[in-house]
Amino acid sequence: MTDRLSREISYLRLSVTDRCNLRCTYCMPAEGGPGLARKDILSYEELLRLAYLLAGVGVRRVRLTGGEPLLRKDLDRLVAGLKAVPGIEWVGLTTNGVLLKEQLPALLCAGLDGVNLSLDTLDREQYRQITRRDSLAEALEGLEAARSYSMLRVKLNCVPTALNRDQWVSLAALAQGTPVLDVRFIELMPIGLGIGIPRCEEAEILEALEGAFGPARSCPREPGTGPARYVTFAGFAGRVGFISAVSHPFCHGCNRIRLTARGGLKPCLQYGLETDLAALLRGGASDEELSAQIGRIIWEKPAGHHFQCASALGDESRAMNQIGG
Repeated sequence: MTDRLSREISYLRLSVTDRCNLRCTYCMPAEGGPGLARKDILSYEELLRLAYLLAGVGVRRVRLTGGEPLLRKDLDRLVAGLKAVPGIEWVGLTTNGVLLKEQLPALLCAGLDGVNLSLDTLDREQYRQITRRDSLAEALEGLEAARSYSMLRVKLNCVPTALNRDQWVSLAALAQGTPVLDVRFIELMPIGLGIGIPRCEEAEILEALEGAFGPARSCPREPGTGPARYVTFAGFAGRVGFISAVSHPFCHGCNRIRLTARGGLKPCLQYGLETDLAALLRGGASDEELSAQIGRIIWEKPAGHHFQCASALGDESRAMNQIGG
């Protein structure tokens, strides 16, 4: 289905929980917050019903997010269910990697297609500062486990800030070796706790990487791979990507919507606007009624964010774990 600006909406970010086993400074408060009650989180059966309807209006790719999605019990069952939905072509996972090594075999058997692993540093003490947890070893074990499967597309996501500036080169260097890994630098967005943290922009990161690896070479954009702009360097097997939503907006080509863990369908990260599908679902709405609401919010998807306007910050007041990262 297209929205009113003729953007084809085909990608769903599906949050399965607001809970997380880390407390990253730009995502969650140190105490973690109150969290959703179990009864307020959509069941797998409810998620699959909505996925069926979303596939019916054109969603083809689904990424499971949180919080930390691997905290949700039997996540492989949801992956298998999504892969069985007619029209869903690809299912991926975004995770901090701490629980990945143990769960990955079952997820792969269920049909998981890709893993994005969030990691901002390779330094143990710095990791503790950023995440407020001492789990770097487990996260790295999860990364290596994912890289050991040749059929699995693996990407490492780093949020660059002044705190981890000394790690940008080391993280990018992971893309030098084999098996192939893409390392991506995702610009910090001014949402929730991220509002108070100065962001580091693409130009500064690229300058640091070229100082270490030489001139960057642009990589052609692959269809269906999202908003990242990729480069590579001499001797690299993988790529280095930049997702710079604030300094280099890509709203004109945005193809995504978000479903929060409590069932809110959200057309844009910036805005508080969402439709409570859980209330409709649990209130006895028919598939036709649900599809009509899904179609309406897709059609009304905003033209773009306004992150660049300091006076406009804070439309979305929730933390990233509550929205679905």
